[in-house]
Amino acid sequence: MAFVGKKFPDLKVNAMNEMGDTFTINVLEEAKKNNKKVLLFWYPKDFTFVCPTELHAFQADLAEFEKRNTIVIGASCDTPEVHFAWLSTSKDNGGIEGVTYPILADSNRNLASTLGILDITNETYNEETGIVTVEGDNVTYRATYIIDEEGTVVHESINHMPLGRNVKEYLRLIDAYTHVQEKGEVCPANWEEGKDAMQANAKGTAEYLKAHLN
Repeated sequence: MAFVGKKFPDLKVNAMNEMGDTFTINVLEEAKKNNKKVLLFWYPKDFTFVCPTELHAFQADLAEFEKRNTIVIGASCDTPEVHFAWLSTSKDNGGIEGVTYPILADSNRNLASTLGILDITNETYNEETGIVTVEGDNVTYRATYIIDEEGTVVHESINHMPLGRNVKEYLRLIDAYTHVQEKGEVCPANWEEGKDAMQANAKGTAEYLKAHLN
């Protein structure tokens, strides 16, 4: 189910921070009450391989997201305790020590299931035993959401497990959407901050193509 153009699900989820505090976060309310955008990224598992590179990459650009009035939140289906163990593990040992943004611990999978981002390829119900079995790891793909100040999803994307994300692309997307909000223009292919945008009409398209694609 696609959520672009819709409100992000109104659900509370346990979370962990670098201090070892367990608390709850409602992503929708975080955006609305703080009047900020939210960048929410999901990864499959703690203590794995591509995942720590992504968490450190988002941390490295955290100040850039903050300049853009954007909250960064990580998420997986691990428990808060496992998150804290990983947060307490050094980079030299494959850990994420130094990450300061909150990490959702959606261990009951309520939010991940609602978003439809779990790695479940098949689900089987045995009528004789009443047992439901699934194929797949039942952990999340690398899903990413940008949510605006009203709680509306303006971007979502999903990578398969081996494919790490480009953090700079999410900064570009936030810049583009902020430009749309502030200027009322739309952003063409490969737009970056400082480049020309365009009016959302036939004349605007023609003028942009004439100026940039000839």
